[in-house]
This record gives sequence, C-alpha cells and structure tokens, in this order.
Amino acid sequence: MKEDSRLPHYEFSDKYDPKHAKQYFEKHHASLGDRFITWRETAMVREALVMAGRPSTVLDLPCGTGRFWAMLAEEPNRRIYAADNSQAMIDEGLRMRPPAVTSRLAGTYQCSAFATGLPDKFVQCVCSIRLMHHIEKSEDRILMLKEFARVSADTVIVTLWVDGNLGAWQRARLEERRRSAGKTASVNRLVIPRAQFEREVAAAGLQIVGHVDFLKRIDKKRAYVLRVPRS
Repeated sequence: MKEDSRLPHYEFSDKYDPKHAKQYFEKHHASLGDRFITWRETAMVREALVMAGRPSTVLDLPCGTGRFWAMLAEEPNRRIYAADNSQAMIDEGLRMRPPAVTSRLAGTYQCSAFATGLPDKFVQCVCSIRLMHHIEKSEDRILMLKEFARVSADTVIVTLWVDGNLGAWQRARLEERRRSAGKTASVNRLVIPRAQFEREVAAAGLQIVGHVDFLKRIDKKRAYVLRVPRS
C-alpha cells in the first residue's frame, strides 16, 4: 500500500517489516513480566469492552500480530476485523495464532489509522490498543480520533499513557536524566496529560463513557471508552 504523503508520518511505523513482526510476536511471550503485561492489558481491554456494551462488531486497529484476537473472540457472535499499517504484522498474526482464533476474523486491512478507507459506521466499536502513546502532536491525535469516530457507529476504545501515577512520574524522571546527559527527549512513546487528552476527545466530537486503568495510581496505561454521538 502506497502511503498518502498528506497524512501524518511517524518513524516508528517504518520498522515493522517481516523480521521485526516475528520479533514483536516473540517478545510478548519472552518472560514472566511480558506475559503478566499481556494478561493485565487483555483484562483491561476486556473490561472496557463490557463498558462499551459488548459490541458485536469490532475493528482491532492496530492489530499488530493479533495479541488481543483471542480475547475479542470470547464473545461467540462477535465479528472481528483487523487492520494495521504493516501487512507484515497482520501476516505474522495470521501465521502464528491458532486457527480457531484466526478463523474468527471477518476481514483484514492494511491501512493508516489516520485514514483507514473503511466505510462510515463500519463497526460498532473501534478498539485501538498501544498506538496513541506514540502520537506526539495533539492535532494528529485529534485527527486519529475523528477517523475512529467516523468508522464506528457507537464506541471507541483507546489505550494510552496518562499522568497522575507512579509510572508517569518514573517516566518523567527518565526523560530528565536524558536531558541532563545531553540527550534529546524521547518522542517515540510519551505520557499524555489526562486533561489534555480529554480536551482532544471533545475536539474530535466524542464523549467519555469511562476508563479502566492497568494498575490504578501505579501504572501509566489507561483505556478510555468513548461514545460516538448519534447523528
């Protein structure tokens, strides 16, 4: 797929070739800590889906290598669509996940989260896990949220890193040490102040239903459940 030069571009998205896709799949099974993070993130998003009303059609974007497909398939009548900017990530997920899981996918799409090319109100819920904390510019986050709102008929679930917890404080300390050592601040992954993100949600025309924290007051990961206003 040829990338639209008019859309925002982030360098991290360039690395997901077949070799990196394989490494990405393997790293989430590499250690007890990695497996705990996957377990807790899965539980967090499962709770968010309940808050969203147990949607019967879901778009997993970005789907990566399908880390959350089995959880999405727990609802027996749910239609699952998967999309990612990297076809290599989709292919690795289709190759490595159990057939009982991959057979539940109603379709896969290589596309940008800023402009999917999918129809309006394509699914009841867009579920975006582990993407928003990579997006540095506020205007780009709003653009992405607007695209999610266009594709969804009802709800949007997004995860990101927020402030007001131990993990965010530790991240700020890390960035301060980087600056003191003469290094540039990392913009590959960032903590977004909750108040700022919630303003961006409103700017995109969405309403906050609620949120689920990875570990309240301890970890910076949060899932927001957002409502698409009915027209």
